[in-house]
Amino acid sequence: MTENSYGKIRSFKDLKVWQRSMDLAIVLYKITRQFPKEELYGMTSQIRKAAVSVPSNIAEGFGRYHNKEYKQFLHIVLGSCAEITTQMILAMRLEYTPSAAAEKILNELEEISKMLMALILKVRSRD
Repeated sequence: MTENSYGKIRSFKDLKVWQRSMDLAIVLYKITRQFPKEELYGMTSQIRKAAVSVPSNIAEGFGRYHNKEYKQFLHIVLGSCAEITTQMILAMRLEYTPSAAAEKILNELEEISKMLMALILKVRSRD
């Protein structure tokens, strides 16, 4: 098991990266409510799907038996973060979202990606 400042990680819910990605998913759901209605099945759907994928894949990977599978899921999460980054840059360019809000989301995605890389390295060290 992995250690944190409060003791052992017993559940994916104890992972700070999962907690922050859940918060980000909520923010992304709220911000996409403001997108044009014609984007409901386009960008809105894509961003929401990727946003849900981040904490979901962290959780699923945590629940896997082997570290190899866990790392694979964490790499998928990195891909979802890159996908959301691209979509938020596009949303900003299309003026679907204010630049300040998009920049805040982009910064959080960068932080979450760094946390994921650190977690991948930690899981890799247990191989």
